[in-house]
Amino acid sequence: MPIGPGAGAALSFLASAIDAKAVAEIGTGTGVSGLWLLRGMRPGGILTSVDLEAEHQRLARETFRAAEYEHQRFRLIAGAGLDVMPRLTDAGYDMVFLDGDKVEYGEYLEQAMRLVRPGGLIAFDNALWHDRVADPAQRDPETTAIRDVVKRVSADDRLRSMLVPLGDGLLVAQLLP
Repeated sequence: MPIGPGAGAALSFLASAIDAKAVAEIGTGTGVSGLWLLRGMRPGGILTSVDLEAEHQRLARETFRAAEYEHQRFRLIAGAGLDVMPRLTDAGYDMVFLDGDKVEYGEYLEQAMRLVRPGGLIAFDNALWHDRVADPAQRDPETTAIRDVVKRVSADDRLRSMLVPLGDGLLVAQLLP
């Protein structure tokens, strides 16, 4: 399910507000969120997008090229987020956007805090998870994992955060300098 226009516009705005030149994305999908991120990044900025599905990356490549982004503006890495993230550069990203396996959100948070520079942003899609996160009766693994990451982010003194109720929810945190 691609990110909606409201959350996409928020991602673009956030990337622009921090003058992002390097963004990492976990969960390429068909390239919709990557396109929003590229629109907000500084000219010449590079999007690194990771997805397990080769077909997703093929579709994303088509999406980026149709939008006339040169191939130097994006790099697509095939693999599981938690396998690839440890190989990415510490503090090498202005922003990390997470929209992969929801059960792995807690582990993504740890990796993202290592990847993002001080003052950079970490954003999670689906932070409301179809309105299930706010309902304590919902105990499926995805809902529980998202609920836990929302709590962890809000309790972490190294982060300043907000939950933006656009689309299916966007949790945004800034790594404090």
